[in-house]
Amino acid sequence: MTAFGRAEKTTEGRIYTAEIRSVNSRYGDIIVRVPSQLLPIEDQIKKLVATRISRGRVEVIIKVKNGSQAVPDIHIDLPLAKAYHGALCELNETLQMEEKIGLQTLLGVRGIITATEPEEDLGKTWSVLSSCIREALENIDAMRISEGMAIYQDFQKRLQSVEESLSRIKAMAPSILSQYHDRLKERIITLTQGTVEIDPNRLVQEAAFLADRSDVTEEIVRAESHLKQFRSMIESEDPTGRALDFLLQELNREVNTIGSKGGDVQLSHIVVELKSELEKLREQVQNVE
Repeated sequence: MTAFGRAEKTTEGRIYTAEIRSVNSRYGDIIVRVPSQLLPIEDQIKKLVATRISRGRVEVIIKVKNGSQAVPDIHIDLPLAKAYHGALCELNETLQMEEKIGLQTLLGVRGIITATEPEEDLGKTWSVLSSCIREALENIDAMRISEGMAIYQDFQKRLQSVEESLSRIKAMAPSILSQYHDRLKERIITLTQGTVEIDPNRLVQEAAFLADRSDVTEEIVRAESHLKQFRSMIESEDPTGRALDFLLQELNREVNTIGSKGGDVQLSHIVVELKSELEKLREQVQNVE
C-alpha cells in the first residue's frame, strides 16, 4: 500500500530523521539507506520495520545531523615524525644544503597527524533512532488505515456484485435441462429434415446427459465458499494480502469453468461481468498487506 511517514528526534545536539516510503508489491522488500557509521545497525532497522510492514516495497532513509560540530580525535605519530625529521636532516647534511626543515614540511607527510571521528555509541544511537522509526511507522499506519477503509468499501461493493451474479446463475441452473431438451430436438429435426421419428424418452435421456455434463452447481458452491472466506479475511487485522490473492485465483478458476460449461448466451454475459469484477478485485488486492 502506498504511504509515507516521517519523524524527527533531537538529543544532545544531534538531529535524527527517519523517512519511510512504501509502495505496492506482491512481496516484502525493505531497503535501508543509512550514514556509514550506522551500517552495523542496518539489520536492526529492517527487523523493526518488518514487524509493522510485511508486504510491499519499503524504502527507509535515515539521516543524522550534528547540531554542534563534533570534535574529531587527533593522533600524532611522534616516532614517525622523528624518523622523518632525522632522515631529512641527514639528507640536508649529505647534500650540503642549508634549507631549514620546518614543521610545515613534516605536516605534508601522510600519517604523522591523523584525525578520526569519535566512535559511534550504537547502543545510545539505537535507543533514539528506534523511537524515531516507530513514530514514522505510526504516521504510515495512519495513511494506510485511511486508504484501507476506502479499499474495504470497494471490496464490499464488488463482492456484492459478484454474489448477485452467482445468484443469477444459480437461478438459471434449473432451466438448463429444458433448454438442452429443446435445443437437442431442434438440432435433430434440422439435421434429419423431419424424416426421422424422435423417441421422446431417448431425447429426454440425451438432454439430461448433456445437462449433467454442463451442471455448474459444484462450481457455484465452491465460489460461494471462496467469497465467504474472502469476506472473513477482510475483517481480520492480520496480513491477508497473499491469501486473498490466492482466493481470487480460485474464484477465477470456478468462473472460467462455469463459462466453459454453459452454452447459454445470457449466462456467458454474466460470466464476462463476473470476470471483470474479479479482475478489479485482484488489482485492489495488490494494495493489501
